Amino acid sequence: METQPDPSEFFNRELSWLDFNQRVLELAEDESAPLLERVKFCAIYSSNLDEFFMVRVAGLWDQVDAGIDARGPDGLSPSEQIQAIRSRSLELDRRLSRTFEEKLKPELAENGIKIATLADLNGTERVELDRIFDQQVFATLTPLVIGLGRPFPYISNLSLSIGVLLRDSETSTRVLARIKVPKELLGRYIELGGDEGERVLVPLEEVIAANLDQLFPGVEVLDYSYFRVTRDADFTVSDEADDLLEAVQEEVRRRRFGEVVRLEVAEGMNPELKDLLVELLRLQKNEVFEVGGLLDLTDLWDVVKLPGHAELRDKPWNPVTQPRLQTEDEDPADIFGAIRQRDILVHHPYDSFSSSVERFIAQAVNDPDVLAIKQTVYRTSDDSPLVSALIKASERGKQVVCMLELKARFDEEANIEWAKRLEEVGVHVVYGIPGLKTHIKALLVVRREGDQVRNYVHIGTGNYHSTTARLYTDLGLFTADPEIGADVAEMFNLLTGYSRPADYRRVLVSPHSMRSSILAEIEATIAAHKAGREASIQFKMNSLVDRTCIEALYKASQAGVEVEINVRGICCLRPGVPGLSENIRVVSIVGRFLEHSRVYAFRRGEDWSIFIGSADLMPRNLDSRVELVTPVQDEIARDQILDVMERCFADNTNSWVLDSSGNWSRLSPEGGERRNAQEELMERHHTLAATAIPLGN
Repeated sequence: METQPDPSEFFNRELSWLDFNQRVLELAEDESAPLLERVKFCAIYSSNLDEFFMVRVAGLWDQVDAGIDARGPDGLSPSEQIQAIRSRSLELDRRLSRTFEEKLKPELAENGIKIATLADLNGTERVELDRIFDQQVFATLTPLVIGLGRPFPYISNLSLSIGVLLRDSETSTRVLARIKVPKELLGRYIELGGDEGERVLVPLEEVIAANLDQLFPGVEVLDYSYFRVTRDADFTVSDEADDLLEAVQEEVRRRRFGEVVRLEVAEGMNPELKDLLVELLRLQKNEVFEVGGLLDLTDLWDVVKLPGHAELRDKPWNPVTQPRLQTEDEDPADIFGAIRQRDILVHHPYDSFSSSVERFIAQAVNDPDVLAIKQTVYRTSDDSPLVSALIKASERGKQVVCMLELKARFDEEANIEWAKRLEEVGVHVVYGIPGLKTHIKALLVVRREGDQVRNYVHIGTGNYHSTTARLYTDLGLFTADPEIGADVAEMFNLLTGYSRPADYRRVLVSPHSMRSSILAEIEATIAAHKAGREASIQFKMNSLVDRTCIEALYKASQAGVEVEINVRGICCLRPGVPGLSENIRVVSIVGRFLEHSRVYAFRRGEDWSIFIGSADLMPRNLDSRVELVTPVQDEIARDQILDVMERCFADNTNSWVLDSSGNWSRLSPEGGERRNAQEELMERHHTLAATAIPLGN
């Protein structure tokens, strides 16, 4: 019988995620960072929080509505979590508003980017704004009156709206009207021609609000304000559906009509207007969030993407070609030949995605000796060169398999379109194992060499997505190891066919063997320490939630094993507790690039057991997804990973450390050597690429 956890030993999953978003906010507050990078982090914070409410908070409300008292190891009920999330979110939102309104907005104006209210405009600018409203904005608006026998209009998820209180001057009837701000059509900001070298940006909602008399002629406008709704965007598709593709399409359509889980209103909204919205949307008061300053700072991406202003941004980084894949001339490397020599490790975005992963599949498409290409796709770009290459390979008569996860949240529509295109040209498209999401990042190329075939494999920690490969830090291993190749081939057969999970030779696959194998590695490290050998554990991941794994790490700490964990986001483990976790150190890097790689490293004496792959230590990854991590056995590749880990644990610039009370404190050099892992890795890869001996020499 499973023992009950001690709630004092675990942090709450959802509140830990909010701590991560606070670290993003602290980057927006960092006065040493370039101005537009700080604005970018405001947008990222807002976008992150939107998704958190659409999925995680919506799930908690579902539990409350269903009367389910589901508690995690921390012991908090769903309703207790909702209340704690609300309190924490309001606190952080106030910090965000102050940062933008009092710091960033004035600094933007000083640097020629003026985000203006109507009161800030001079006469000439106001005339220009009125002209733009008449010519471009007015025709896109549809004011909808509520009441007088008219139903409450549907308000789409994350849309910005103006609520208007009206009174008929003849009958004195008071009604509510809603105007959707059409920022999807016109952009969030109307740009005016300011003084020389200055951009004047006026929020679209203010432009509309200044012209309400044109939208409601002959009616008295009593008051107006801005609001925004967030809807439940999570959904579950039955794997028993006759047509999974059609079922996912239907659920994506239904997502638009999910229950409202958050109403954001502008600070100081008329109480009558607010009460009407709460009543009509059938909300509870703790679902209403008052916001100071601009609503929906996600749209600050429009400001970040303005052309020019290089001095307000990070210096651009251009990924380099991995030294093993460089050539003497302009011709691309023979990547199969390089892999045959020994394994190759790539680290994005420092190493180029196009000259490694995309080159790998391009060569496979053009090579007449390649018999088959098999790839998993979880998230990919709309113009993915990789998926286009699969189409070309199929047209050239190769056996092509694409394991495409239709249920990748918020990427369903893109994946549906790719599934249709791939099937039209004869690619074997499969959707994985019923009841499980497929989250594996793997590419398999089967090549005829003489009278035999050889498997070439790429296993990564990130998606096959050319855009995020420039923004996320991810590791990838190219190998022709026969046992790993056989494991990945059998994994694809499991995904496309009908068979029981294999006893894999080298790789760890969930839900089959990953948790038990990680636990076995921890136990072996404890045993090595007890035998007097040097022993330590180093993990790098996005989230650490799984109770069983956390308890195993506590056991390692109690045995005297030094444990270091670098976690980007959620951490439910409580470090530094005497007698429980005093030998565990937890740090988090949040910086220019999104830390996304997963590494599990165990030192026993002079030996290291190192794994990389797609899985975090979360119940969903270990129990409800198909995941794969691979051992890294090549000595050079292992040294590269250990170098990355050392730099990440030494970072004192964009790194936070977690204490036993749950507080994250940002580290600083404090007069010592400044360490910034991401800057160091950019410099290291640039130097290695510049001094590499190209293939052929």
